Amino acid sequence: MKRTQIRPELDAFPPEFRPLLEKGKVNDSSCSPAARVYYLEADGGMYLKTAPAGTLKTEADMTRYFHGKRLAAEVLTYRSLDQDWLLTRKLPGEDCVFPEYLQNPKRLCDTLACLLRQLHDQDFTGCPVPDRCRTYRQTAQRNYQAGNYDPDLFPGEWGFASREEAWAVVEEGSSALRSDTLIHGDYCLPNIMLDHWRFSGFLDLDCAGVGDRHIDLFWGVWALFFNLKTNAFYDRFLDAYGRERVEPELLRTVAAFEVFG
Repeated sequence: MKRTQIRPELDAFPPEFRPLLEKGKVNDSSCSPAARVYYLEADGGMYLKTAPAGTLKTEADMTRYFHGKRLAAEVLTYRSLDQDWLLTRKLPGEDCVFPEYLQNPKRLCDTLACLLRQLHDQDFTGCPVPDRCRTYRQTAQRNYQAGNYDPDLFPGEWGFASREEAWAVVEEGSSALRSDTLIHGDYCLPNIMLDHWRFSGFLDLDCAGVGDRHIDLFWGVWALFFNLKTNAFYDRFLDAYGRERVEPELLRTVAAFEVFG
């Protein structure tokens, strides 16, 4: 996980966080322009995330929910002011783009598949996001109407010749997506923490909720392709997860949704 040590301007942070910033080193761990993430070395390590007001509420709610199942870090504080602020404890270990894991791709593939199957077998009673497929459809519809479309997002069989071709796949397959499984929603290597191969927890749960398992399956096989620079682990991942629970045509449906952001 990328960390760049900085000297923070304390006035830019709410007063309640300033003592933590002064207590130890502060590192910028941001990987997206949509949010800033700071690693605070105080009290064993914490992450402080800030983003536009209201945008971190779902992540805070779902992180608390996953933490209750021992699947994510503890949420220490969530505040919505002129900006949102989310403070969580550090999970032990490193994310799955750490060299220790990438250098053993077969074990990594099998580990990710088994962890995903265990997640999908979880009871989702009381989940704060009970119908992720509804918001998934709404987002695709909104972005399609706004003209948002990334034709280069996915290569090969998951690519689309045009915006209209991709949208036709969305319309044809949308009704087949079911909110019947607890999902991560962005199941990629940087969002999964391992501590010397032992599962530590999930990160970035803003897309989590009760949704369709094929969203996670799609991102799992795509993340292996993207990070390992080969599609050789496609079948191995699905076999390790359990082929009997995979509908291949829905993976292409998810790809069509995702090109609209």
